[in-house]
Amino acid sequence: MSSMRQQKNIFSEKLVELRKEKGVSQQKAAWDLGIDPSTIAKYETGDRLPDIFTLSKIADYFDVSCDYLLGRKEY
Repeated sequence: MSSMRQQKNIFSEKLVELRKEKGVSQQKAAWDLGIDPSTIAKYETGDRLPDIFTLSKIADYFDVSCDYLLGRKEY
């Protein structure tokens, strides 16, 4: 598996897990983050990765590090 594909899979798995733990829908998370719900859906399916600014917003929203979201570190 390519490195980029692996990163997408790790990020998408972490995002789904964190969103469910927080008990929010894709639409609610998108609203809170100021992004389109279809974008969250694409992140969760691994079809897209966020830019660095959105990654930081997502990390803050779920109170984790960017490294955690990318699978580089545990929380």
